[in-house]
Amino acid sequence: MGAPQQHRLVARNTATTSANKIHDDAVARRYGFAGGLVPGVDVYAALAHLPTATWGVEWLARGTLEARFPAPVYEGDDVVVTARPAGEGLALELRTGPGAAEGGGTLCATGEAHLPPPGAAAPAPAAGEWADVAPADDPPPASPDSLAPGTALALPPHGFHAEEAGAYLADMGETLPLFGERRVAHPGWLLRDANYVLSRNVVLGPWIHVGSATTHHAVVEDGALVAARATVVREWERKGHRFVELDVALLADGAVAARVDHTAIYRPRAAGERA
Repeated sequence: MGAPQQHRLVARNTATTSANKIHDDAVARRYGFAGGLVPGVDVYAALAHLPTATWGVEWLARGTLEARFPAPVYEGDDVVVTARPAGEGLALELRTGPGAAEGGGTLCATGEAHLPPPGAAAPAPAAGEWADVAPADDPPPASPDSLAPGTALALPPHGFHAEEAGAYLADMGETLPLFGERRVAHPGWLLRDANYVLSRNVVLGPWIHVGSATTHHAVVEDGALVAARATVVREWERKGHRFVELDVALLADGAVAARVDHTAIYRPRAAGERA
């Protein structure tokens, strides 16, 4: 790992029909954005390209990625992801706009990725660390009460099928042959469940994913039954926005494949509202 590496793609807003209307142009503008936001989980997927290219399937099995999204990415943006050596890992930046390849443009995401040696990798936690609850049948509105620290959340199982993954990989601008050849799940596809475990259990208005820190514990293979459990770690207000932080277990066939510290603004302040 010497010279910086780069990955380029054109951003797609894959969530224009989502229930989360922050991805809708008209609604997003009411919150001060130029248009509908590209989902944070898809921005994360772009950041994951270069760690995967560097370390391959071993990174999918035990690597880490901590990502933050300080500015939005929009449909049609020319995206440049740059990875630079940082100690034993990679420092990542995702920029858009003119000059992005030279460190200019708009800094939309940052990250740090590592591949611990096999003996130093964090041991996989037991699924029993998270409460074995059922998804909410009648989700309450998202609030400080319904998202109080310690609240347990769950997402029902669903399958990962490699033959259906091609459309997702195309949407992400993912060009690495590894995912098709090995028939394994992309880390961005898995991270979507950290969003869904929240939106399945409380009723949300427009909301914004602002960061995730993931530790992988196993590769998710073709045919695996994938589910999620989560515990609310924190709920707080800052500058008129209400935030929530989740400790998420992404499960494959009942075992923890990844653990995610997942943060979102679940109730953003509209443009013009007083903080």
